[in-house]
Amino acid sequence: MPHATQHADADAADADPTGTGTAELDSALRGGPFHAALRAAIAARGLPLQRVQHHLSRHGVTVGVTSLSYWQQGARRPRRPESLRAVRALEEILQLPEESLIRLLAETDGPLSAQRPPVRSYQARMEASDVLHRLLGELGRPSADDGLHTLGHHERVRIGARRELAGRESHHIVRAHRDGVDRFVAVHHGDPGCAPARMAVHALENCRTGRVRIHHDTGVLVAELLFDIRLRAGDTHLFRYGVEDGTAGVSHEYVRVFGAAGGQYALQVGFDAAARPVRCRRFTQYSAAAPRGGRRELAMSGPHRSVHLVEARVRPGMLGIAWDWE
Repeated sequence: MPHATQHADADAADADPTGTGTAELDSALRGGPFHAALRAAIAARGLPLQRVQHHLSRHGVTVGVTSLSYWQQGARRPRRPESLRAVRALEEILQLPEESLIRLLAETDGPLSAQRPPVRSYQARMEASDVLHRLLGELGRPSADDGLHTLGHHERVRIGARRELAGRESHHIVRAHRDGVDRFVAVHHGDPGCAPARMAVHALENCRTGRVRIHHDTGVLVAELLFDIRLRAGDTHLFRYGVEDGTAGVSHEYVRVFGAAGGQYALQVGFDAAARPVRCRRFTQYSAAAPRGGRRELAMSGPHRSVHLVEARVRPGMLGIAWDWE
């Protein structure tokens, strides 16, 4: 189909002019898994998912942007005949060797891959927003504006001996931008398969736990943290709380979603001595349809078995750390 080829070539002309994504793509095509190779190929070609969808339609294949996002994050896998047609078309659109993606898909459809729980993608988190809004409404917070601006947020995540998300602790520095603010609503989104009813919220400093609401199917937990004082506009407040989780299977990443710009954010992930990953990396993603970017390998501190990232000023979107066990 000449017209489709012309568009693909035009897109490729601007893709990855420095070749920085070539090594990552070559490695992913050799060793997989499928979703990592697809994500690296899309990033190397510089194509937003809307353009990928457009090229697929010119090949006579209809796939939604949401499905493409799921595929490249590993949250879902193409299995239906129409989806497999899309994968073969993607090999041509992304200028990959014939059968390269299909081969990885076949290799990772074995019994071992079935044991790996899906990573909760950014799109999946966004699809839980209706549930989150309802739970926030039950706590008397119908809008996203809680009257607080985050000046700093330091988060410490613990990965347990079973490679599970054991828990996390958050230390917040906030400033009120209106009078009368006396609480903060914390949101915890567990890994796939988690059980929010078995989680526990602990107020650790300058706050106490109020009402807690959960939604099992999406793994969302929201909790009030009460300050015992009413802040005036311009007042600052420091508080600390923790969430004990440990209810899901093997964890592969920790993600923080930011709905608005804010202050400094630091994320530290610590691993149990019996569960040390082989590599860790940070990543960003600024929209549900965009590929992950900002990837950088993180060196683990030997005795403390932890990695971290620091963002001076956060932007709306997603920021996190991912790790590989093998």
